[in-house]
Amino acid sequence: MKRGKGRTLSRKSSLRQKWICFLENLKMNKTLGILIISDIFILGGFGLITPILAIFIEGGLADGTVFAAGAASMIWFFTYSILQIVFSYKFNPKDRLWMLRLGTIIIALVPFGYMFMTSVNHLYIIEFLYGIGAAFAYPSWSSLFTAHLEKGARGFQYSLHSSGVGFAAAITAGVGGWIADNLSFSFGLINLTGFQIVFLLTGIVSVAGLLFLFNIEKKALKRT
Repeated sequence: MKRGKGRTLSRKSSLRQKWICFLENLKMNKTLGILIISDIFILGGFGLITPILAIFIEGGLADGTVFAAGAASMIWFFTYSILQIVFSYKFNPKDRLWMLRLGTIIIALVPFGYMFMTSVNHLYIIEFLYGIGAAFAYPSWSSLFTAHLEKGARGFQYSLHSSGVGFAAAITAGVGGWIADNLSFSFGLINLTGFQIVFLLTGIVSVAGLLFLFNIEKKALKRT
């Protein structure tokens, strides 16, 4: 009996230590926490759009086609891929914070652009601007995030960010598809389709994520 009790106490002690370790890993520095929360809002918000954008382009724009959806993605990737190298070379680490904020402002405005676009040309312009915003924001975010990872908890903090964004995007993808398929809004001169409601919600959530970034202090740049 004593041996059995000893093993039970040992297992309880081991579980307690693991739980304590998990809670300690959650106690990350302020900058890292803000970056993770902001990304969950922004990338989770854009998850609302993910399942419906190509459908909207083909059916909601007068000259929209499946090719137009592919061309829009091509414009975004080329713009982002080229300019992020240019910006990273041109600007130094002390510029990371304003670059992150400026890029995120542009990204947060993209869903509002989707709301009002009526042609493929509008879409291409929006995707080009989206690529510029991403080129400013994404490398800057990665630089700050990597610099503030804490020794001994880096893997956990990476996975916390990845899982947080993944869960948020999974939920919003389903919600966005349902809203686009089932809802509409009409009040006076305001008439919104389900797609436009999704774009509006994405913009609002993205702006919320943007606001978190203004809580990052300039001293956070010392680690970059």
